[in-house]
Amino acid sequence: MGIVEDAHNVRVVGKGKRIIVLAHGFGTDQSVWKHLLPHLLEDYSVVLFDNMGAGPTNPDYFDFERYATLEGYALDLLAILHELGIQSCILVGHSVSAIIAAIASISRPDLFEKIVMLSASPRYLNDSDYFGGFEQEDLEQLFDAIKANYRAWVSGFAPLAVGGDMDSVAVQEFSRTLFNMRPDIALLVAQTIFLSDLRSILNLVTVPCHIIQSSKDLAVPVAVSEYLHRNLGGESIVEVMPTEGHLPQLSSPEVVIPVLLKHIRYDMAI
Repeated sequence: MGIVEDAHNVRVVGKGKRIIVLAHGFGTDQSVWKHLLPHLLEDYSVVLFDNMGAGPTNPDYFDFERYATLEGYALDLLAILHELGIQSCILVGHSVSAIIAAIASISRPDLFEKIVMLSASPRYLNDSDYFGGFEQEDLEQLFDAIKANYRAWVSGFAPLAVGGDMDSVAVQEFSRTLFNMRPDIALLVAQTIFLSDLRSILNLVTVPCHIIQSSKDLAVPVAVSEYLHRNLGGESIVEVMPTEGHLPQLSSPEVVIPVLLKHIRYDMAI
């Protein structure tokens, strides 16, 4: 195993020749794909990894300057693909990792057969002509809460993000992976994500993108999926699912897994 693979806990499983890369979002790790993974093993080789800063990674490897922008994560993704010798893949990205993959695809479109974007947003802050879902004050309160008492913040944020009560399995799972993050790293990652604005680069993304979205998501309003569809530079398609929450692959796998499999297996004429 190479240095990059080791640092990101890279695993390659499955029997197929075609390659799928599963990329998790903020506050989770590769375990977030546990409901999808078994359905891919017969037909694909599946690459799983942890973003730097996720609980299972070594916090000593987290470079606060590098990961102050999403480009740092995009370089990590390209390094993983390079080290594994991957020349083409289908990338399934949840939340920020869908945007990270889009950034990576601008310099290396040849590496991405398509990007399946689940709960993705290029900007979380509202703007004069854009509805991202958050006001600046909302985000300042979120960051202050992380700084003040991380465990208390997780206990409040997890059910809001997932869309369930603290007793639900999905909320408990998201809470577990959030608690696994070091609080100072979680704060920097949250700031990097929630304050990012990648709208200006969307037209440079030319690989096909399948945009999948919950009908009710605290972090990403449905209007954002339509914005992505209108502004991405290549072909795209949108599917809004009758699900609630920002992590529907955990909270509603019975609905989400068939949708993901459809978009993985079939191209635009769906």
